[in-house]
Amino acid sequence: MELTSELVRTKIILRKGKEAPVLRGHLWIFSGAVYKMIGKPKAGDWVDVYDWKDQFLGAGHYQKSSICVRLLSNNQSLNTKEILEAKLANALAYRKELGLIDNSKTNAFRLIHGEGDGLPGLIIDIYANAAIIQPHSFGMELAVEEIKSALIAVMPHQFETIYVKHPVNRKKEMTDQFLLGKEGQQVILENDYRFNVNFETGQKTGFFLDQRENRNYLGTISKGKSVLNAFSYSGGFSVYALGGGASFVHSVDVSEKAIVLANENVALNNFEKNHTAYSEDVLKFLRASNEAYDVVVLDPPAYAKNMKARHQAVQGYKRLNAEGLKKVKSGGTLMTFSCSQVVDEVLFKNTIVAAGLEAKRNIRIVRKLGQAPDHPVNLFHPEGTYLKGLVLYVE
Repeated sequence: MELTSELVRTKIILRKGKEAPVLRGHLWIFSGAVYKMIGKPKAGDWVDVYDWKDQFLGAGHYQKSSICVRLLSNNQSLNTKEILEAKLANALAYRKELGLIDNSKTNAFRLIHGEGDGLPGLIIDIYANAAIIQPHSFGMELAVEEIKSALIAVMPHQFETIYVKHPVNRKKEMTDQFLLGKEGQQVILENDYRFNVNFETGQKTGFFLDQRENRNYLGTISKGKSVLNAFSYSGGFSVYALGGGASFVHSVDVSEKAIVLANENVALNNFEKNHTAYSEDVLKFLRASNEAYDVVVLDPPAYAKNMKARHQAVQGYKRLNAEGLKKVKSGGTLMTFSCSQVVDEVLFKNTIVAAGLEAKRNIRIVRKLGQAPDHPVNLFHPEGTYLKGLVLYVE
């Protein structure tokens, strides 16, 4: 579907004053900001957005939800192909500047991070010669073939596999599919470590690329240390700790499949000797174990997907971190994270303060952590910040 001035599209007119966020660079139009619609758009249709003075603001994908338009262009004359190719090329240039392109030690990175790369509703992860497309809006679901074409145009001869993987909340309505190739897994390199990524059955697109820099940091502090990697999933933190010279690493995850994958990745890097994995509930493991560690990593899944669940999530983070702090040796380190977008940095820090008080430990903040730079945040769209972490020195 082309976006051109000749096509008759729904016209969305905003209430007076509601154009201000758009003029500041924000890419969402909330339903409450809409004064009226001229036309009857279907989910995923292109729509034009105007201010109350009838001045064109931008065009984007429509859907009937609290975020009713995700803006993709402020130019009425461009078509979908031009928009996608231009923004993918821009995103690629940014990753090249980060040193992620033609890197002999790392061949996996996020190419498109939604609003951070000007394409709200779209995630694209690159795993060596595979591209995983994850649409998070109806408009992007309808555009997967155009996204595939743009990928091939911007990165020719790169891909043997292009796979569309829908988020969990769309699995009932949509079917994951190969747009190119048939191979559902890929062994990747990340800072010279090898990981087997199964993007068909794995969580998210198969691997948590956003923790790359934080895994690397763990490797630098692990020499001679005992390490607990809780919510270990595919063993990313475990591999880096072992590669950094950890005396031993315990990986814990409630999922047996995750433990199998963690063991496979540890074996891929020849680190089996100092690694033990446990398929157990993390909180129960922490409460039952008599072991204390030099370094504890807590990287739980998102406890809150929306504002309604935020209070319960905060209580969960508090309980988890209080138990984790009790397992850190005096003079040891806790690396703790939250990927819940609705739990902001201040609330997360305050929650860890409460956990520290409950654990009755004296604690210093060593550093703050966040998502890797190939998961960029648009300065004018702060909602793109989701991963928060703290490194704590525990007495």
